[in-house]
Amino acid sequence: MNRDDFEKFVIQNYDASFDYPWKKSPKNEVFRHKNSKKWFALVMNVQKKWLGSDEEGVIDVVNLKCDKELVGSLQKEHGIFKAYHMNKENWVTVVIDGGVSDEKLKSLVRMSYDLTSGK
Repeated sequence: MNRDDFEKFVIQNYDASFDYPWKKSPKNEVFRHKNSKKWFALVMNVQKKWLGSDEEGVIDVVNLKCDKELVGSLQKEHGIFKAYHMNKENWVTVVIDGGVSDEKLKSLVRMSYDLTSGK
C-alpha cells in the first residue's frame, strides 16, 4: 500500500477528517475522528536516518496508537519502529510503502482508531 492508497483506505473506511496542521511540514497530515477531532493517525514524510537507517532519502510513515502491551513486540517486526515524535509507550511508527503487509497496516489503523475513539 502506498501513501495515496493509505489515505483512500482511511477516508473510505472511517468516520474521519484530515488536515495539514504544520506550514513547515506541508506533507504531514493528521487523520482525526470527525466528532472529537482526536488524532488516530499522523502521516509523515521523514528522513530514513531518523528511523535508524543508514540509507539516504525520505520515506512515508504513519504514527498509530496501539495497545501498550503490544508496543514492544510490534517494534520487533519489520517496518515498525518506536514512535517518531509521539509517546513511545502508546504509539508506533509504521513504514507505509513496503514496511508491513496491507492487512497488518489496516489492523493497526483499526486499533488506533478504536483506542482514540473515547468510547
